[in-house]
Amino acid sequence: MRNPLFLLALIAPVLALAQVKELDQRVAGVKDSVVAWRRQLHQHPELSNREYKTAAFVAAHLKKLGLDVQTGVGKTGVVAILKGGKPGPVVALRADMDALPVYERADLPFKSTDSAEYLGQQVPVMHACGHDSHIAILLGTAEVLSSLKKDIPGTVKFIFQPAEEGPPGTEEGGAPLMIKEGVMDNPKVDAIFGLHINSQTPIGKVKYKSGAEMASSDWFVVKVKGKQSHGSQPWSGIDPVVVAAQIIQGFQTIVSRQAELTKAPVVITVGKIHSGVRSNIIPEELVMEGTIRTLDSKMQQMVHEKMKLMATHIAAASGATAEVSIDTKTKVTYNDPALVKLMAPSIEAAAGKENVYETDWTTGAEDFSFFGDKAPAFFFFLGGMPAGQDPAKAAAHHTPDFYIDDSKLDVGVKVFCQLVFDYAKVKK
Repeated sequence: MRNPLFLLALIAPVLALAQVKELDQRVAGVKDSVVAWRRQLHQHPELSNREYKTAAFVAAHLKKLGLDVQTGVGKTGVVAILKGGKPGPVVALRADMDALPVYERADLPFKSTDSAEYLGQQVPVMHACGHDSHIAILLGTAEVLSSLKKDIPGTVKFIFQPAEEGPPGTEEGGAPLMIKEGVMDNPKVDAIFGLHINSQTPIGKVKYKSGAEMASSDWFVVKVKGKQSHGSQPWSGIDPVVVAAQIIQGFQTIVSRQAELTKAPVVITVGKIHSGVRSNIIPEELVMEGTIRTLDSKMQQMVHEKMKLMATHIAAASGATAEVSIDTKTKVTYNDPALVKLMAPSIEAAAGKENVYETDWTTGAEDFSFFGDKAPAFFFFLGGMPAGQDPAKAAAHHTPDFYIDDSKLDVGVKVFCQLVFDYAKVKK
């Protein structure tokens, strides 16, 4: 068998001589459609596990391309199979479809004004993380590759995934449910690739990191129980609010004084607190919820243990009790180093070497991480920040002012296509 590094040196020239010109033309031909699809989807977002219209839109287009389409995978997911005209591996490409319960503040002609029910409340809905761009890019990729079917070595599996942001309440969903229902099998996937648009990365730029790239995401709940009393006589009760404040401060010392941050970063954030009904009543109970982000599995376990120990002991010192529950939502998003080494040149060939660079890890999380348990995975970021904008002033994801310049989504299409062709050459 030939050395993979020798094969790597051959990838770009072979593709450039045989197919690059036609591929460029095909990608250019779908560019306007990709932008139009993205804007249509942006205007009509749907929440996790409720992507009914989005899934129908996706499935209808894939069926027009003549692909083998399966719907209802992982509740609302769509999977399509393209069998190439030549023998080769099975490559999966993934896009997530869900939006968020966020009000859109940007004044756009395709601004979302939709609302939906979320956990019993009526909420505004917005594609505040860019999943609309991911759907449009993968649809464009499916169209381009379908038009080049006879030249494709192997099989391409297009995965349109619901509920990446997490299914509501106690529902199952997202990547784990799709995997449970066999999305990585029949045919078995040899490698999987995914991308994420980024509002603080310059438009058209692509960035990635080998190994641990994105954090695990744990959601925690702390229930503090004290003793109710009149607000004017705190000595006659046990105040769970004061206890909770001490616990929150204690959690931050886990980050600053107990985690070895030279190995990997740790974040502990309390995002929700509920307690009491009146300003002059010390309540009996308090519930707080938050998230933990780690980039190392051993550190993740250490943080879990320290949080439980700290919360229960701080509560006990005041005569209260504390219960801590932690639910792991995603694993560390890990880019297989061997796959990255082999395929990074393909990204450079598609996007331009000057537009591709390695980056640091991020404490954001992705349930794409679960696909990496089933096959070598490579996840990268595509820039959507307008040219010349200061990244520090660009609105972050999950915020009302989130904004993407969609004029270079075709870069994502070309990268996906190039990865499909080049991976087959590496697998020989």
